[in-house]
Order: sequence, then C-alpha cells, then structure tokens
Amino acid sequence: MSDQSPPPLPPIPPELEAKIDEAITHYPISKRSAVLPLLHLIQEHFGFLGAGTEDWVAKKLELQPIHVYEVITFYPMFRRHPAGKHHIRVCRTLSCALGGGFQLMEQICELAKIDRSDVSHHEPIAIGAAGKFSVEFVECLASCGTAPVCMINDDFYENIGTRDAAKSLLEKYS
Repeated sequence: MSDQSPPPLPPIPPELEAKIDEAITHYPISKRSAVLPLLHLIQEHFGFLGAGTEDWVAKKLELQPIHVYEVITFYPMFRRHPAGKHHIRVCRTLSCALGGGFQLMEQICELAKIDRSDVSHHEPIAIGAAGKFSVEFVECLASCGTAPVCMINDDFYENIGTRDAAKSLLEKYS
C-alpha cells in the first residue's frame, strides 16, 4: 500500500461543511490555527484524508496547500488511506514495550490475520485481508502502569498481556 496514492477526497457534504465553518469561527485571529480541527473533522467523517484534502482545506482557510500537507505528514494520527472497520492502536512506548506491547501486536496480527510486512513510517497501518481489522503502533496511550494497552476504535483497553486476553478483545468486535 505504501506506493499507492491515497484515494481521492470524496465531496464534502453540507453537514460536514457546516461543522467545518463553525470550527473556523473559533480561530478569528489566525485561520491557520484551524488546520488540525478541520483535518480531524474530515478524517472523522470519511475515515481518512483523501488526495486533495490539503487543497480543499487550504482553499477554505486561505492558505497554501503545503501548510496543510506539512501538518498531515507530521502527525501520525492522520491516515491517507482507509483503515479497517475496527482500527487497533497498540502502544509501543517504553512501559508498554517492556510490559508486552510488541507481543500484543504479534498476537493481534496472528489472530486477526494481518500481515505487517509492508508497514513503513509513511504507511504505518496494516489492514487484514477482509478489511475488518487494521492495526498500527502508536506512541504513549498514557496508561503506563497498566501495560500493555491498546485502543480499538475509540475504546481503551488495559492489561492485554496474554493471548487469551487479545483473543477475547477481538471477539468483542466480531
């Protein structure tokens, strides 16, 4: 997937544009400050930031597209391709790494039949063949005392240190 261009940005529906217009009002001094909120709104709606997102947001905020592109490529939480139906984020920071975060990633990939061999810095997400699950390593999920931790979609899980715990977690989303 890393050599593929992102799919195009779908047309922005009126209800999303209304949310975007409202978000911009919170930044009266510098519209540039609205870049992050707008990108979050677009990704929340479509699940990814398609090709042309930087042009659309730049035009909306009266910026150069490069300023938006810099934000998209700097922050790892922005996706250029759709993730799986259930997106799993596994913490790999020190406490989770020592507490079994890398083993948790291996178990999740094995159980969800996800191949991470093509994962790179620019495409950190691996998607299972059926598109049901996708997975990525993330930095600190802020629960170092309960490592290893992960998130599935927006749900947070702690102490997922065994294969059985990983299996029962995935079963919740089956």
